[in-house]
Amino acid sequence: FDYIPEFFKAETADSEAEADRWYEDKRNNRRPPELLPRDEVARAINNEIKEGRGSPHGGVFLDIASRRSAEYIKKRLPSMYHQFRELAEVDITAEPMEIGPTCHYVMGGVEVDPDTAASRVPGLYAAGEVAGGMHGANRLGGNSLGDLLVFGKRAGEAAAAHAGAVGAAGPSVSEDDVASAARTALAPFETEGGENPYRIHHELQDAMQDLVGIIRREQEMQLALKAIHDLRDRCRTLSVEGNRQYNPGWNLALDLRNMLLVSEAVALAALERKESRGGHTRDDYPMTDYDFWGKRNVVLELGGDGALGLYHQDLPEPPPELAGLLEEDH
Repeated sequence: FDYIPEFFKAETADSEAEADRWYEDKRNNRRPPELLPRDEVARAINNEIKEGRGSPHGGVFLDIASRRSAEYIKKRLPSMYHQFRELAEVDITAEPMEIGPTCHYVMGGVEVDPDTAASRVPGLYAAGEVAGGMHGANRLGGNSLGDLLVFGKRAGEAAAAHAGAVGAAGPSVSEDDVASAARTALAPFETEGGENPYRIHHELQDAMQDLVGIIRREQEMQLALKAIHDLRDRCRTLSVEGNRQYNPGWNLALDLRNMLLVSEAVALAALERKESRGGHTRDDYPMTDYDFWGKRNVVLELGGDGALGLYHQDLPEPPPELAGLLEEDH
Protein backbone atom coordinates (compact mmCIF):
# COMPACT_ATOMS: atom_id res chain seq x y z
CA PHE A 1 0.00 0.00 0.00
CA ASP A 2 3.02 2.29 0.33
CA TYR A 3 3.83 1.94 -3.38
CA ILE A 4 0.59 2.85 -5.18
CA PRO A 5 1.37 5.53 -7.81
CA GLU A 6 -1.02 8.46 -8.19
CA PHE A 7 -1.92 7.24 -11.66
CA PHE A 8 -3.40 3.99 -10.27
CA LYS A 9 -4.85 5.18 -6.95
CA ALA A 10 -8.40 5.57 -8.22
CA GLU A 11 -8.60 1.91 -9.26
CA THR A 12 -6.56 0.35 -6.43
CA ALA A 13 -7.75 -0.66 -2.95
CA ASP A 14 -6.42 1.56 -0.18
CA SER A 15 -6.93 -0.88 2.72
CA GLU A 16 -6.36 -4.57 3.37
CA ALA A 17 -10.06 -5.00 4.11
CA GLU A 18 -11.07 -3.74 0.66
CA ALA A 19 -8.33 -5.77 -1.00
CA ASP A 20 -9.60 -8.92 0.74
CA ARG A 21 -13.18 -8.22 -0.34
CA TRP A 22 -12.11 -7.89 -3.98
CA TYR A 23 -11.46 -11.63 -4.22
CA GLU A 24 -15.15 -12.36 -3.74
CA ASP A 25 -16.74 -9.14 -5.01
CA LYS A 26 -14.80 -7.52 -7.85
CA ARG A 27 -17.69 -5.26 -8.89
CA ASN A 28 -17.86 -3.30 -5.63
CA ASN A 29 -14.22 -3.33 -4.56
CA ARG A 30 -10.96 -2.17 -6.11
CA ARG A 31 -8.03 -4.38 -7.03
CA PRO A 32 -5.32 -5.19 -4.43
CA PRO A 33 -2.07 -3.24 -4.96
CA GLU A 34 -0.14 -6.48 -5.54
CA LEU A 35 -1.98 -6.61 -8.88
CA LEU A 36 -0.51 -3.32 -10.09
CA PRO A 37 1.48 -3.49 -13.38
CA ARG A 38 4.50 -5.75 -13.15
CA ASP A 39 7.04 -2.92 -13.24
CA GLU A 40 5.37 -1.18 -10.28
CA VAL A 41 5.23 -4.41 -8.26
CA ALA A 42 8.83 -5.26 -9.16
CA ARG A 43 10.05 -1.84 -8.01
CA ALA A 44 8.19 -2.22 -4.71
CA ILE A 45 9.68 -5.67 -4.13
CA ASN A 46 13.15 -4.46 -5.04
CA ASN A 47 12.93 -1.53 -2.64
CA GLU A 48 11.76 -3.71 0.26
CA ILE A 49 14.66 -6.09 -0.35
CA LYS A 50 17.25 -3.27 -0.56
CA GLU A 51 15.96 -1.78 2.69
CA GLY A 52 16.49 -5.07 4.52
CA ARG A 53 12.91 -6.33 4.70
CA GLY A 54 13.33 -9.18 2.22
CA SER A 55 12.97 -12.92 2.72
CA PRO A 56 15.86 -15.19 3.79
CA HIS A 57 17.07 -15.77 0.19
CA GLY A 58 16.80 -12.14 -0.90
CA GLY A 59 13.22 -12.06 -2.19
CA VAL A 60 9.76 -11.64 -0.72
CA PHE A 61 6.97 -14.06 0.12
CA LEU A 62 3.99 -14.52 -2.21
CA ASP A 63 1.04 -16.04 -0.38
CA ILE A 64 -1.73 -17.58 -2.48
CA ALA A 65 -2.65 -20.30 -0.01
CA SER A 66 -4.50 -17.94 2.34
CA ARG A 67 -6.53 -16.45 -0.53
CA ARG A 68 -7.65 -19.46 -2.58
CA SER A 69 -8.49 -23.11 -1.99
CA ALA A 70 -6.06 -25.87 -2.90
CA GLU A 71 -8.39 -27.08 -5.66
CA TYR A 72 -8.58 -23.59 -7.19
CA ILE A 73 -4.79 -23.15 -7.14
CA LYS A 74 -4.11 -26.54 -8.73
CA LYS A 75 -6.68 -25.86 -11.45
CA ARG A 76 -5.65 -22.30 -12.30
CA LEU A 77 -1.88 -22.52 -11.63
CA PRO A 78 -0.94 -26.12 -12.44
CA SER A 79 2.57 -25.41 -13.78
CA MET A 80 3.45 -23.11 -10.86
CA TYR A 81 2.17 -25.69 -8.38
CA HIS A 82 4.20 -28.43 -10.07
CA GLN A 83 7.41 -26.40 -10.38
CA PHE A 84 7.48 -25.29 -6.74
CA ARG A 85 6.58 -28.80 -5.54
CA GLU A 86 9.21 -30.56 -7.65
CA LEU A 87 12.05 -28.05 -7.68
CA ALA A 88 11.73 -26.31 -4.30
CA GLU A 89 9.68 -28.79 -2.23
CA VAL A 90 7.20 -25.98 -1.53
CA ASP A 91 3.45 -26.65 -1.58
CA ILE A 92 1.96 -23.34 -2.72
CA THR A 93 -1.53 -24.53 -1.73
CA ALA A 94 -0.39 -24.62 1.91
CA GLU A 95 2.50 -22.16 2.34
CA PRO A 96 3.93 -18.98 0.82
CA MET A 97 6.49 -19.15 -1.97
CA GLU A 98 9.67 -17.08 -2.09
CA ILE A 99 9.91 -14.89 -5.19
CA GLY A 100 11.85 -11.95 -6.58
CA PRO A 101 11.92 -9.76 -9.70
CA THR A 102 14.20 -10.62 -12.58
CA CYS A 103 14.78 -9.68 -16.21
CA HIS A 104 11.56 -10.40 -18.08
CA TYR A 105 11.74 -8.72 -21.47
CA VAL A 106 14.38 -6.65 -23.26
CA MET A 107 12.78 -3.44 -24.49
CA GLY A 108 15.80 -2.39 -26.55
CA GLY A 109 17.37 -4.37 -29.35
CA VAL A 110 18.56 -4.37 -32.94
CA GLU A 111 17.55 -1.27 -34.88
CA VAL A 112 15.37 -2.40 -37.79
CA ASP A 113 13.34 -0.90 -40.62
CA PRO A 114 9.65 -1.12 -39.60
CA ASP A 115 8.41 -2.24 -43.01
CA THR A 116 10.97 -4.96 -43.75
CA ALA A 117 12.56 -5.72 -40.33
CA ALA A 118 15.95 -5.25 -42.05
CA SER A 119 18.90 -4.34 -39.84
CA ARG A 120 21.88 -2.26 -40.89
CA VAL A 121 23.77 -5.47 -41.70
CA PRO A 122 22.85 -6.45 -45.28
CA GLY A 123 20.89 -9.70 -45.27
CA LEU A 124 20.22 -9.69 -41.51
CA TYR A 125 16.59 -9.35 -40.38
CA ALA A 126 15.26 -9.21 -36.83
CA ALA A 127 11.81 -9.52 -35.27
CA GLY A 128 10.44 -10.08 -31.79
CA GLU A 129 12.28 -9.42 -28.55
CA VAL A 130 15.65 -9.12 -30.30
CA ALA A 131 14.42 -6.08 -32.24
CA GLY A 132 14.16 -2.71 -30.50
CA GLY A 133 11.60 0.08 -30.73
CA MET A 134 8.32 -1.82 -30.79
CA HIS A 135 7.14 -1.48 -27.20
CA GLY A 136 8.60 1.78 -25.95
CA ALA A 137 9.73 1.58 -22.34
CA ASN A 138 7.26 -1.00 -21.05
CA ARG A 139 5.79 -3.93 -22.98
CA LEU A 140 2.13 -4.57 -22.25
CA GLY A 141 1.02 -8.13 -21.53
CA GLY A 142 0.31 -10.14 -24.68
CA ASN A 143 1.82 -7.61 -27.09
CA SER A 144 4.88 -9.73 -27.81
CA LEU A 145 2.78 -12.33 -29.66
CA GLY A 146 1.29 -9.71 -31.98
CA ASP A 147 4.79 -8.33 -32.51
CA LEU A 148 6.06 -11.74 -33.62
CA LEU A 149 3.15 -12.40 -35.96
CA VAL A 150 3.26 -9.02 -37.70
CA PHE A 151 6.98 -8.36 -37.87
CA GLY A 152 7.95 -12.02 -38.18
CA LYS A 153 5.90 -12.12 -41.38
CA ARG A 154 7.50 -8.93 -42.66
CA ALA A 155 10.98 -10.20 -41.80
CA GLY A 156 10.39 -13.55 -43.49
CA GLU A 157 9.02 -12.02 -46.67
CA ALA A 158 11.80 -9.41 -46.90
CA ALA A 159 14.53 -11.96 -46.17
CA ALA A 160 13.17 -14.30 -48.86
CA ALA A 161 13.01 -11.44 -51.36
CA HIS A 162 16.58 -10.41 -50.53
CA ALA A 163 17.88 -13.97 -50.90
CA GLY A 164 16.09 -14.35 -54.22
CA ALA A 165 17.51 -11.11 -55.54
CA VAL A 166 21.08 -11.96 -54.52
CA GLY A 167 20.95 -15.45 -56.03
CA ALA A 168 24.28 -17.07 -56.82
CA ALA A 169 26.11 -13.78 -56.37
CA GLY A 170 25.70 -13.95 -52.61
CA PRO A 171 28.41 -12.96 -50.14
CA SER A 172 31.40 -15.25 -49.73
CA VAL A 173 33.74 -15.91 -46.83
CA SER A 174 37.48 -16.41 -47.21
CA GLU A 175 39.10 -19.63 -46.01
CA ASP A 176 41.42 -17.58 -43.78
CA ASP A 177 38.44 -16.03 -41.98
CA VAL A 178 36.88 -19.48 -41.46
CA ALA A 179 40.15 -20.85 -40.07
CA SER A 180 40.55 -17.83 -37.77
CA ALA A 181 37.00 -18.23 -36.43
CA ALA A 182 37.61 -21.93 -35.84
CA ARG A 183 40.81 -21.24 -33.89
CA THR A 184 38.99 -18.69 -31.72
CA ALA A 185 36.13 -21.12 -31.06
CA LEU A 186 38.43 -24.00 -30.14
CA ALA A 187 40.86 -21.96 -28.01
CA PRO A 188 39.14 -22.83 -24.67
CA PHE A 189 40.01 -26.51 -25.22
CA GLU A 190 43.68 -25.69 -25.71
CA THR A 191 44.10 -23.15 -22.89
CA GLU A 192 45.26 -24.66 -19.60
CA GLY A 193 44.64 -22.93 -16.29
CA GLY A 194 42.34 -20.31 -17.78
CA GLU A 195 39.16 -18.83 -16.36
CA ASN A 196 36.09 -20.99 -15.77
CA PRO A 197 33.25 -19.71 -18.03
CA TYR A 198 30.66 -20.59 -15.37
CA ARG A 199 32.43 -18.35 -12.86
CA ILE A 200 32.53 -15.44 -15.32
CA HIS A 201 28.86 -15.98 -16.13
CA HIS A 202 27.89 -16.01 -12.45
CA GLU A 203 29.83 -12.83 -11.72
CA LEU A 204 28.25 -11.09 -14.72
CA GLN A 205 24.77 -12.11 -13.53
CA ASP A 206 25.47 -10.74 -10.06
CA ALA A 207 26.86 -7.45 -11.39
CA MET A 208 23.88 -6.81 -13.66
CA GLN A 209 21.28 -7.89 -11.10
CA ASP A 210 22.78 -5.88 -8.24
CA LEU A 211 24.04 -2.81 -10.09
CA VAL A 212 21.88 -2.42 -13.22
CA GLY A 213 18.66 -3.85 -11.86
CA ILE A 214 15.19 -2.42 -11.49
CA ILE A 215 16.21 0.61 -9.46
CA ARG A 216 19.26 2.22 -11.05
CA ARG A 217 21.82 4.69 -9.74
CA GLU A 218 24.74 6.35 -11.53
CA GLN A 219 27.45 5.20 -9.13
CA GLU A 220 26.24 1.59 -9.23
CA MET A 221 26.10 1.52 -13.04
CA GLN A 222 29.63 2.92 -13.20
CA LEU A 223 30.73 0.03 -10.98
CA ALA A 224 28.89 -2.39 -13.27
CA LEU A 225 30.70 -1.07 -16.34
CA LYS A 226 34.05 -1.49 -14.58
CA ALA A 227 33.10 -5.06 -13.65
CA ILE A 228 32.08 -5.79 -17.26
CA HIS A 229 35.42 -4.50 -18.57
CA ASP A 230 37.31 -6.59 -16.01
CA LEU A 231 35.31 -9.69 -16.93
CA ARG A 232 35.99 -9.08 -20.62
CA ASP A 233 39.73 -9.04 -19.91
CA ARG A 234 39.43 -12.31 -17.99
CA CYS A 235 37.45 -13.84 -20.89
CA ARG A 236 40.54 -13.68 -23.10
CA THR A 237 41.76 -16.91 -21.47
CA LEU A 238 38.89 -19.35 -20.92
CA SER A 239 39.34 -23.06 -20.29
CA VAL A 240 36.76 -25.82 -20.76
CA GLU A 241 36.93 -29.55 -20.11
CA GLY A 242 35.50 -32.49 -22.02
CA ASN A 243 34.72 -32.95 -25.70
CA ARG A 244 32.92 -30.83 -28.26
CA GLN A 245 29.77 -32.96 -28.17
CA TYR A 246 27.04 -31.69 -25.82
CA ASN A 247 29.40 -29.45 -23.89
CA PRO A 248 27.45 -26.62 -22.18
CA GLY A 249 30.68 -25.19 -20.77
CA TRP A 250 31.99 -24.69 -24.30
CA ASN A 251 28.67 -23.21 -25.42
CA LEU A 252 28.87 -20.74 -22.54
CA ALA A 253 32.47 -19.85 -23.37
CA LEU A 254 31.36 -18.94 -26.90
CA ASP A 255 28.33 -16.98 -25.67
CA LEU A 256 30.08 -14.92 -23.00
CA ARG A 257 31.48 -12.29 -25.36
CA ASN A 258 27.95 -11.61 -26.62
CA MET A 259 26.56 -11.52 -23.07
CA LEU A 260 29.25 -9.03 -22.07
CA LEU A 261 28.55 -6.85 -25.12
CA VAL A 262 24.78 -6.74 -24.46
CA SER A 263 25.35 -6.08 -20.75
CA GLU A 264 27.64 -3.16 -21.55
CA ALA A 265 25.08 -1.74 -24.01
CA VAL A 266 22.30 -1.99 -21.40
CA ALA A 267 24.42 -0.32 -18.72
CA LEU A 268 25.66 2.48 -21.01
CA ALA A 269 22.16 3.28 -22.28
CA ALA A 270 20.70 3.23 -18.76
CA LEU A 271 23.47 5.49 -17.52
CA GLU A 272 22.87 7.94 -20.38
CA ARG A 273 19.07 8.14 -19.95
CA LYS A 274 18.76 10.51 -17.00
CA GLU A 275 15.08 10.03 -16.23
CA SER A 276 12.64 7.30 -15.14
CA ARG A 277 10.44 5.74 -17.83
CA GLY A 278 8.54 2.45 -17.90
CA GLY A 279 10.80 -0.38 -16.77
CA HIS A 280 13.78 1.99 -16.45
CA THR A 281 13.80 3.64 -13.01
CA ARG A 282 16.60 5.99 -11.94
CA ASP A 283 16.68 6.59 -8.20
CA ASP A 284 18.74 9.73 -8.88
CA TYR A 285 16.36 10.92 -11.65
CA PRO A 286 12.90 9.82 -10.50
CA MET A 287 10.84 12.02 -12.85
CA THR A 288 9.93 11.35 -16.48
CA ASP A 289 11.38 13.96 -18.83
CA TYR A 290 8.85 14.25 -21.67
CA ASP A 291 10.40 17.33 -23.30
CA PHE A 292 13.91 15.89 -23.77
CA TRP A 293 14.04 12.12 -23.35
CA GLY A 294 10.49 11.65 -24.59
CA LYS A 295 11.64 12.68 -28.06
CA ARG A 296 14.74 10.55 -28.58
CA ASN A 297 16.23 7.09 -28.47
CA VAL A 298 19.67 6.06 -27.28
CA VAL A 299 21.55 4.16 -29.99
CA LEU A 300 24.74 2.16 -29.47
CA GLU A 301 27.04 1.21 -32.32
CA LEU A 302 30.03 -1.12 -32.34
CA GLY A 303 33.10 0.59 -33.78
CA GLY A 304 35.91 -0.97 -35.75
CA ASP A 305 38.04 -1.01 -32.60
CA GLY A 306 35.44 -3.09 -30.76
CA ALA A 307 34.31 -0.19 -28.55
CA LEU A 308 30.69 0.83 -28.21
CA GLY A 309 29.80 4.33 -29.36
CA LEU A 310 26.66 6.07 -28.13
CA TYR A 311 24.52 8.77 -29.70
CA HIS A 312 20.98 10.17 -29.56
CA GLN A 313 18.47 9.62 -32.34
CA ASP A 314 15.32 11.73 -32.66
CA LEU A 315 12.09 9.74 -32.68
CA PRO A 316 10.36 9.82 -36.06
CA GLU A 317 7.06 11.64 -36.38
CA PRO A 318 4.20 9.12 -36.35
CA PRO A 319 2.07 8.90 -39.52
CA PRO A 320 -1.17 10.93 -39.36
CA GLU A 321 -3.43 7.95 -38.68
CA LEU A 322 -1.37 6.92 -35.65
CA ALA A 323 -0.95 10.50 -34.42
CA GLY A 324 -4.75 10.82 -34.42
CA LEU A 325 -5.10 7.73 -32.26
CA LEU A 326 -2.54 9.07 -29.78
CA GLU A 327 -4.39 12.37 -29.55
CA GLU A 328 -7.66 10.53 -28.86
CA ASP A 329 -5.96 8.50 -26.13
CA HIS A 330 -4.86 11.71 -24.35
